Amino acid sequence: MKAFAPLLVLLALVSGCASGSTRQVVSLDAFRHIYVEQRQSDNNRVDQMIVAELQRLGRTASSGPMTMMPDNTDAIVTYNDRWEWDFKTYLIELTIEVHTAKTRKKLADGRYHQPTLKTKPAAAVVSELLVPLFGSGK
Repeated sequence: MKAFAPLLVLLALVSGCASGSTRQVVSLDAFRHIYVEQRQSDNNRVDQMIVAELQRLGRTASSGPMTMMPDNTDAIVTYNDRWEWDFKTYLIELTIEVHTAKTRKKLADGRYHQPTLKTKPAAAVVSELLVPLFGSGK
């Protein structure tokens, strides 16, 4: 039995579990025009994944630097992503916040953390966070 202990520990580390959570202060149904603030250091195009998912959910969405935000923007989405490399590059953590465009009041947020090598694609993580916040689509 002692010979299997290291193997069990390794399996526990590799299998791990992913966790995701979202919360809203108000319903986001009325927020139709969403702008995703692009991070200068984003080399993985997470902003484009967020825009694509928001569009799939029936919202008008675009991304870029804050200086390029359209005048009709209802809400701003900001994000922080953390990537790791263990024989492949993968998204280990994503945090999303939704704010009003004019006052920057926080409306909602979501966080996903997947600490294992068996990971979801980044687009699936984005979807898992945005669907509870913005609805399941058209």
